[in-house]
Amino acid sequence: MVELSKKISKLVGKTNAEYGLIKEGDKVLVGFSGGKDSTTLIHALKHLQRVAPFKFEFKAVTVTYGMGEELQFLANHCKEHGIEHEIVDTEIFEIAGEKIRKNSSFCSFFSRMRRGYLYTTAQEQGYNKLALGHHLDDAMESFFMNFLYNGALRSMPPIYKAENGLEVIRPLIFCRERQLRAFAQSNEISVIGDEACPAMRFDIKMPYAREKTKKLLEQMEEDNPQMFISMKAAFNNIQTSTFFQKEFLDNYKKD
Repeated sequence: MVELSKKISKLVGKTNAEYGLIKEGDKVLVGFSGGKDSTTLIHALKHLQRVAPFKFEFKAVTVTYGMGEELQFLANHCKEHGIEHEIVDTEIFEIAGEKIRKNSSFCSFFSRMRRGYLYTTAQEQGYNKLALGHHLDDAMESFFMNFLYNGALRSMPPIYKAENGLEVIRPLIFCRERQLRAFAQSNEISVIGDEACPAMRFDIKMPYAREKTKKLLEQMEEDNPQMFISMKAAFNNIQTSTFFQKEFLDNYKKD
């Protein structure tokens, strides 16, 4: 049995209680890429099943890109730990070959395609929630990328409803990336890294915004070790009347 740190289990439990991510009778599909994040997630949910005062079921689903990936070790890992698992084969890589040069954000392209297959699988098999392995570092990077490059104040919520009605949840959203990395390392679990990204096989320039943002945050945290704690609090303390959006100001005047 793998050992989940008390810090991770406490954060997941607290997040679930505060936002009502998983409730009695829920059927949760989990996007399981085999990376450190989704690997931690499936074990965190397995732990939650054992200790929660309610019953729910979940299944890990791995979406292939159609590149001949060897993923049997992921199936073996899930079987060893009593986690239901399914591999969904796709032709995302082939489709990307026709569209990649027309799509400037190919990372987003692969992400959207894979997410689409997860949505479809969840709906076809009667799952009402989709769990993703995003963590606090992802949320902060997303916020700063949108802030610096897209002119938007936007991040990653713990829970939201997709257009098809499926609820998407992020049980690890308050965990730090280093905690998830430590989980995999301490339990000696082999995980898939960036080398499996299909974009690596295309002769195109790699995106720089996320890497630059990650380095910026590392520097900021080095200068202010409490930065992530402060930002986490700020995400729950949004004072809309102090921004420029007319809708917020109109509502403020009415109050």
